[in-house]
Amino acid sequence: MTPQKSRNPQPSPQGTQVVSRIAAILQAVASGESTGSTAAIAHRTGLTRPTAHRLLAALAAEGLVDRTEDGNWALGPELHILGTVAAQRYPAQDLATPCLQRLAEATGESAFFSARRGNEVICLARVEGAFPVRSHVLYEGLRLPLGVASAGLAILGHLPPDQLETALADTREERTRLGPQHDDAHVRRLVAQVREDGWSLNPGRIVEGSWGMAAAVFDATGQPRYALSLTGIEPRFTTERRPRLGAALLDQAHRLSTALRAGATTV
Repeated sequence: MTPQKSRNPQPSPQGTQVVSRIAAILQAVASGESTGSTAAIAHRTGLTRPTAHRLLAALAAEGLVDRTEDGNWALGPELHILGTVAAQRYPAQDLATPCLQRLAEATGESAFFSARRGNEVICLARVEGAFPVRSHVLYEGLRLPLGVASAGLAILGHLPPDQLETALADTREERTRLGPQHDDAHVRRLVAQVREDGWSLNPGRIVEGSWGMAAAVFDATGQPRYALSLTGIEPRFTTERRPRLGAALLDQAHRLSTALRAGATTV
């Protein structure tokens, strides 16, 4: 008998490469604070400009990206539909919204909600504070390696020692590329401080003068999967003020962690 062909053949290496490139394109479009040019997206993904343009055009035909009036690229309406459906499986962001609002109102700083995905931390939501001078380093869609920003430091600070070492090893190359202030020694010192204080501090390590603090949020299994953070200019994060900001972060992080553990619909 002639053996039957598999109904689910393994993807070819070429097919896998296309999927990886499309994922990189979508992530690059999303990581731009608003939109991005073809050249900028090609640079972010390491693709040639013609290849990036060809993939972007194909994604646009499916509604996954849009061409804006100025010729740049933005995420398309089909992704909004897919995201709305997917969001039903991930209630954490909806639950985090009132926590962000309370943090922004209580402190005047901009409040953010981020999630860990593998060795990255992705900013998912923000609520602006009332203080008129703000830091614009962090925005929705930004991806950073664990240990670079305050959210990633807060998560690292609650990992068991073996997982911490694995995360440091896996992110070392990317952190090194971002500058010597993100090397293992610096990260270890900041992580040790997280374990002492409960919250993390990013003293202008991404952009000088832009500071941040964060507290880890634990999922239903007790893993540090998310983080709430505050960002602003350096004078707003004085030694005297940090304990109050840290207490506010820990309070809201505890509320959100408790709601996720209990499967609650409100915080």
